[in-house]
Amino acid sequence: MKFHPLIPLVCVMITAGCSNYATVTEIQPGYRSPTSAGKIIAQTIDQPFSPPLVRMGAYLDAASAAAGVLKTQPDNTQARLDYNFATSRIFGIIHDAGLKPWKAPLACPGADRVWSFTLEGDPRPERNPSKFDIQPADIYQFKGTLVRHSLKDGIGAPLVVVGKAAASGKAQDFEVARISYGMTGLVNFSGGKCVASFFDPLAVEDISFEGHRQPLAADFTAPIALALVDRNPREKELDGLFRPTDFEAKTRLARLQPYDPKKIPVLCIHGLGDSQATWAPLIETLRGDPVIRKNYQFWFFSYPTGYPYPLTASVLRKKLDALNDHYPDHKKIVVIGHSMGGMISRTLITDSGTRLWNAIYEKPPADMPFSDETRKLMSDSLIFKHRTDISRVIFASASHRGSDVATSFLGRLGSAIIGSPDDVVPDEPEVMALAKPNSTGENLKRMPNSIDFLEPTNRFVSTLAKIPTVKGIPYHSIIGDRGKGGNSNHDKPVRTDGIVPYWSSHIDGAKSELIIPSHHWSNQHPLGIAEIDRILHEHLKTR
Repeated sequence: MKFHPLIPLVCVMITAGCSNYATVTEIQPGYRSPTSAGKIIAQTIDQPFSPPLVRMGAYLDAASAAAGVLKTQPDNTQARLDYNFATSRIFGIIHDAGLKPWKAPLACPGADRVWSFTLEGDPRPERNPSKFDIQPADIYQFKGTLVRHSLKDGIGAPLVVVGKAAASGKAQDFEVARISYGMTGLVNFSGGKCVASFFDPLAVEDISFEGHRQPLAADFTAPIALALVDRNPREKELDGLFRPTDFEAKTRLARLQPYDPKKIPVLCIHGLGDSQATWAPLIETLRGDPVIRKNYQFWFFSYPTGYPYPLTASVLRKKLDALNDHYPDHKKIVVIGHSMGGMISRTLITDSGTRLWNAIYEKPPADMPFSDETRKLMSDSLIFKHRTDISRVIFASASHRGSDVATSFLGRLGSAIIGSPDDVVPDEPEVMALAKPNSTGENLKRMPNSIDFLEPTNRFVSTLAKIPTVKGIPYHSIIGDRGKGGNSNHDKPVRTDGIVPYWSSHIDGAKSELIIPSHHWSNQHPLGIAEIDRILHEHLKTR
């Protein structure tokens, strides 16, 4: 399918408010401190062209002096700042000069000694420093609509660790395509020897440093924001919507951190025209909550949003089966679905029986003249059971009953541009010819795409809305109305977030429903994020 020149017009409707996800500016951090360590730092900053090992030696002098103060005054804030800044500069020099202290100690001349500096190595690929670019987080300044600054005070230098190559075996190991992760670096001193090491702030809250327990410093924004800049998700979102066939191979269920069987997976499912990037503000913020860090791990499902969502939901169920096989000891999953992701999430807590199939076909699957491949694909999409590995669902601006936007001029234009995604169903002519006429009495002319499945009269959408969810799996709704209010039914003015009206997002039986003055991306609004945080805290009480 060729890229149509009218696509940007449709994008105004679908991706409104999502421009400038993240921008980054690299800086040379300045520092002033009245302490002896601070004076060493200031002198070293003023000599940027000194040999790398000489500058490292000076920063080690400063870090050692600050560490000495913390040994007797563990709550000395200035000493902690001195230590962290000097340690950040040490890691920056290692990167910029291409040094490899994990292979052999570095001799770094200080004021009154030559430091022997070593960086702890690890043979495991995910811990091997030679496979990553490691930079101090404080050299970056981020701005953008998806950037939420989330820092944790403590000891250590927050770092951004970026894989030099794509992660191997990512499809099998549920890894992201290219690792971008936040770590915290420390340097410990013993005489003239100093050993640097890494700690994961999502796994370690505090450490022993100079004989005292200290909170571990962290930057929860930098790794996500840098990934947004590096990967340009905006372009991929449009590809997934308007060229779904090209994007199909990138459909995946991926984890954002090392797997931990003790932590509850939170699976985030984005909506139409979006990508996993839409979750950045939520994850950046929630990772700043120590209770969330301790008890939850974040995953996402990424998929081409141009495809009909019943098919996408069937693909997700298969990937969840694979996840269960790969991590059989994982805890039950909390799902957060935004917009169309909420529609997908709805299928995970529903036993459809044959009601969806019967809404479209007169005969049962076994009696249809389909190939075995087509029969299975259609059956998997229309006949399904709820997931027993799901423990709770949070709907954010979910379009359970569709949206009138899909039937507007822009919606129809978007549907026409997407057309029928290529190679979705092997026997597409037969599948269309044997389907019942639609609500207007017309026969289907092509396989419906994602926008077609947002039409309120779509048979799948209207039928699924009438099927009750299974008992025992609580769900919550977060709904935006832009602060304008309105009627909860179809009477004008209609309460809406600008794309999905309240009558579509509301679902009976929700354990809680919160209406916030938000546009459609309620999962990025501070009140929406706070509500998700509250629900995740509440969920811990039910285990």
